[in-house]
Amino acid sequence: MNSGLSRAALRPFLSRSRCVGQRFRMVKKNYSSSVQQQTPRGSRDRAAVGVFTPKAAAVFVATGVGLYLYFRYEKEKIQEAKRKELESRKWGKAAVGGPFQLSTHEGKPFSEKDLLGKWNLVYFGFTNCPDICPEELDKMTEVVNELDNRFGEIAQPIFISVDPARDSQPQIARYLKDFHPRLVGLSGTYDETKAVCKTYRVYFSTPKDASPDGDYLVDHSIYFYLMDPEGEFVEAFGRSSTVEEVVKRTAEEIGRWEGEKGRKT
Repeated sequence: MNSGLSRAALRPFLSRSRCVGQRFRMVKKNYSSSVQQQTPRGSRDRAAVGVFTPKAAAVFVATGVGLYLYFRYEKEKIQEAKRKELESRKWGKAAVGGPFQLSTHEGKPFSEKDLLGKWNLVYFGFTNCPDICPEELDKMTEVVNELDNRFGEIAQPIFISVDPARDSQPQIARYLKDFHPRLVGLSGTYDETKAVCKTYRVYFSTPKDASPDGDYLVDHSIYFYLMDPEGEFVEAFGRSSTVEEVVKRTAEEIGRWEGEKGRKT
């Protein structure tokens, strides 16, 4: 009797306790599900934030600095290459040309200073040359005529004798009448001739004690040289160079000079 009363009396409390327990388990289950659903997103958020750690930021900055320095280096390298290219046109050429002292076929002194302000075509030969020298001077005449037509009279043709014993000033004057009217004939003593040939890297075989009446041929280098208006060597043209090739090369140099200096000479 007391036992039944007790159960009857306690039933409302037991029922309420079971309800509370069920509700607690449901809340716990829902909470656990919510936590499980939120965990991947939270992990991603934390992972995203983790990319910009101090170490990652340092790597990023270092990479940026490295790229900046690389591109600056490449730019400087390009500029240096351009600078060297410009310098090479002036200083990187063959060591041809330099000081000399001779006389013209008119008896006037002529030195390397008289090359300044003109494009000079310089040929070494001798008046008793049977064929090669006349052919090369004819070619030089055609080149100068073509340059005159294109640019005006900015080219100076020069003939330097390598036969000082026989090539007197009157002899050279007579010889030059067959070629360009502006052709300047130069000659000097044996030592002066040897010095200018050395300066221009020209070989010649005239003996020092040659007689003016001697019957001999002179072996010599067969080139004519293009010198710029500052007296610097530009190019050497041999027998195989045609008039067209010489004119084209000279015109290119004149154009480059005008682009850099703002003038043709």
